[in-house]
Amino acid sequence: MKFSKTHTLKEIAAIIGSQYVGADDFAVEGMNEIHVVTPGDIVFVDHPKYYDKALESAATIVLINKEVDCPKGKALLISDDPFRDFNTLTKYFRPFVAANASISESATIGENSVIQPNCFIGHNVSIGKNCLLHANVIVYDNTVIGDNVIIHSGTILGADAFYYKKRAEGFDQLISGGRVVIEDNVGIGALCTIDKGVTGDTTIGAGTKIDNQVHVGHDTVIGKKCLIASQTGIAGCVIIEDEVTMWGQVGTTSGITIGTKAVIMGQTGVTKSVEGGKSYFGTPIEESREKLKQLANVKRIPEILNKLK
Repeated sequence: MKFSKTHTLKEIAAIIGSQYVGADDFAVEGMNEIHVVTPGDIVFVDHPKYYDKALESAATIVLINKEVDCPKGKALLISDDPFRDFNTLTKYFRPFVAANASISESATIGENSVIQPNCFIGHNVSIGKNCLLHANVIVYDNTVIGDNVIIHSGTILGADAFYYKKRAEGFDQLISGGRVVIEDNVGIGALCTIDKGVTGDTTIGAGTKIDNQVHVGHDTVIGKKCLIASQTGIAGCVIIEDEVTMWGQVGTTSGITIGTKAVIMGQTGVTKSVEGGKSYFGTPIEESREKLKQLANVKRIPEILNKLK
C-alpha cells in the first residue's frame, strides 16, 4: 500500500508513538508485507526468527520490537508491539468509512456495464466497460474490476484477510488495507469469496474463469487464462502462474507457486510448490502418473497377501 504522499520518519513515529533510528526527514512512501515490499516501504517484524529477513528485505523502514544495528540506507521504528502499530498505521492511512448507499458516489462504472438489484458497490470501486454483476454481488471498497467481467450472484470481493496473532486474551486480527484487482475478461461463478490483500493486491489475471464456491485468500496472484473448478480453496500469498487448471475440491497451503500450465486434479492437496507443464494428484501432492501407479499397487495388496499365505 502506497501512501497518497511521502511522509517523514518523524511523522510516522508520531502516529504510533514510537522511538526511531534515522533522520527525521527519512522518506516513507508506504507499508507492505515482507513478500511485496519495495524501497520506501515499512515492514514489521516481531519475532527474532525473522529479524534478518526483514532487515535485509527491500523495505527501507523496519518496524521492530528490539533495538538492533540499523542497516545502511535504512531506518528503524522501535516498538514494543509492531503488530499493533502496523494496524494503527493501516487504520490511519486506510480507515474504514461506513457506506450510506448501495452504490457509493465515489464508485465509477464503465459504459454498458449492468449492475443487477441488491448489489453493493463500495467506496472508490472501479468497474470497467461491458461488465455484468448479477444480483447480490458484494464489492468492498477500493476493488478494481476490468472490462468484460461477469460475476454471478452471491460472490463477495474484498473481505478481510484471514490473518491473526494469538494473544493471551484471544486472537488479534491483522487489519486489511489492500485491494482486490480483477483484470479484463474474467468470469467468476456464484458464491465465490475473494479476500483483499493485507496491504497489497489479490489479483485475478485476464481471461481466468472461476467456477462456483471457490475461495481465494489474501494477496494471492492468479495468472492469465486459468481454469479453477468448484469448491477449490486457495490460501493466502499463493502465486498461480498462467494457464493453470485446478479441478474441483483442490486445496492449497499458503506461500507456494504453481507453475505455468500445471494441471491439478480434483481433491488434491497442494502442500508445496510445483513445476509447470505437468499433471498432479493426491495428498501429499505428486505427479499424477506416479500417484495413480501407487494407488493401483495398493489395490493389489490383498492379492499379494493371499499368495504369501
